[in-house]
Amino acid sequence: MNCFTTLVGLLLAMLLAACDRQLAEKPLQYSSAPASPVAPIYRLAVHPLHNPQKLSEAYQPLVDHLNRQLKGVHIELEASRDYPTYEKKFRDRNPAILLPNPWQTLQAMKVGYHVIAMAGDAEDFKGIFIIRNDSEIKMPADLKGKVVSYPSPTALAAAIMPQYFLHVKGIDVNRDIENAYVGSQESSIMNVYLGKSAAAATWPPPWRLFQKDHPAEAAQLHLIWETPSLINNSVMVRDDVPKTIREQVRKSLLELTQTPQGKTILASMETSRFHGADDASYGIVTDYIKRFEKEVRLVESK
Repeated sequence: MNCFTTLVGLLLAMLLAACDRQLAEKPLQYSSAPASPVAPIYRLAVHPLHNPQKLSEAYQPLVDHLNRQLKGVHIELEASRDYPTYEKKFRDRNPAILLPNPWQTLQAMKVGYHVIAMAGDAEDFKGIFIIRNDSEIKMPADLKGKVVSYPSPTALAAAIMPQYFLHVKGIDVNRDIENAYVGSQESSIMNVYLGKSAAAATWPPPWRLFQKDHPAEAAQLHLIWETPSLINNSVMVRDDVPKTIREQVRKSLLELTQTPQGKTILASMETSRFHGADDASYGIVTDYIKRFEKEVRLVESK
């Protein structure tokens, strides 16, 4: 028994000595300042220009670039399946950064977002009508009694502006045609390709992307009319984002045209460049919407 007790004691002594050596090899670290906090995550929410997968392919390079440029924060891309989902997100003030259409820009201002840039040239922001090559549609009056597809009733370039165009051409868009709101730009185009609508309303960037991604289908379609231009989509930042971060984002966007990498990022988004802009730049949209709602329909149902 004494031998056994002695052996156990020796083993315990050896273990304690080993622990002491390990502690000596890894001394405690003391600091007068707390550990560095994890960088806050800011979400960049882009309105449904494309389906979520296509939108991610187009805009993730921009997010990666911003994360290389920004200090102290991390940006994550957020897609939405449709316009109502996107609009609820910013009305709830969830994303820190937005890329909304001009009508959504006005709505986001009401809940504390502010414009820091415009995405793309104003001349590129216009509605276009796509029809099949075998269509008998020649003039707007030929759409009477037929279906026209759009992404959403709140899509400015791809619904509001095309409907105002038809209104000016003598079409009562509430009675003369059937308006089909199908959720996305690509869905609008696919509806006319599949013969579910006589014409598809969209705008230039999604149409260019559709031609690249679906050349066989696009070859059976063509653009027949386009509306006048207005002002392009904005970039907005929530009012509680620090000014330093806001300025870093703005600077990074405006400088994209200065490098080959930046130009590649812009090309992936079908965007020529970012321009400086502020809330006042979108006053023209307020006037346009007032005229549209007076003459055509309410943008949103009350």
